[in-house]
Amino acid sequence: MTAHTVGEVMTRDVVQARRTTPFKEVVRLLDHHRISGLPVVDADDKVLGVLSGSDLVRCQAHRDGTAPPPAVTAGDVMSSPAITVHPEQTVPDAARLMERRGVERLPVVDEADRLIGIATRRDLLRVFLRADDDIRRQVTEEIIVAALELPPDAVRVSVRDGVVTLDGRVEVRSQVPELVHSVWRLDGVVGVVNGLGFRIDDCAAAIPPHRIGSS
Repeated sequence: MTAHTVGEVMTRDVVQARRTTPFKEVVRLLDHHRISGLPVVDADDKVLGVLSGSDLVRCQAHRDGTAPPPAVTAGDVMSSPAITVHPEQTVPDAARLMERRGVERLPVVDEADRLIGIATRRDLLRVFLRADDDIRRQVTEEIIVAALELPPDAVRVSVRDGVVTLDGRVEVRSQVPELVHSVWRLDGVVGVVNGLGFRIDDCAAAIPPHRIGSS
């Protein structure tokens, strides 16, 4: 039930710039490779910052036209420090980081903080392209049978466009939320429809025995 890692989905061939890369060269790189941003690295490939098309446009918007503009480089307009991730981090963790920090891309660095890849929103969304049959097989084999130790036919699993429907009966009530939560965590799952029942209610509060003579 392990989620995909950033290292499995990242783009390894990274278009990058140096701090001294001229403004126009950065524009050419973005246009030629049809990308909207890139990392800025030093001579040791350590990430100094990230530069996006929005940064370039903002730089031009601040020019007042009253004096010749100074030479502008990637280092002048990049966003720094860069928000980075490591390849062993999970795709859901990277997606939450992107959302929380409001960024479109995450440079991926090794243990020495050297650039080894980049993860974009498109890269992270790729996990949702999993086939429905692949998801159904994982739910049955890894969760129902391996994790919950139930017979494979105890729960009927159907998947359509990433939405998993669960029907049938598990052994105890506490297995219902456990199963639903585990399915939600799988790569490619966009929704879970819970139609599960249970044989034994192990969540009911114990009723104390009635004491003879008590009022």
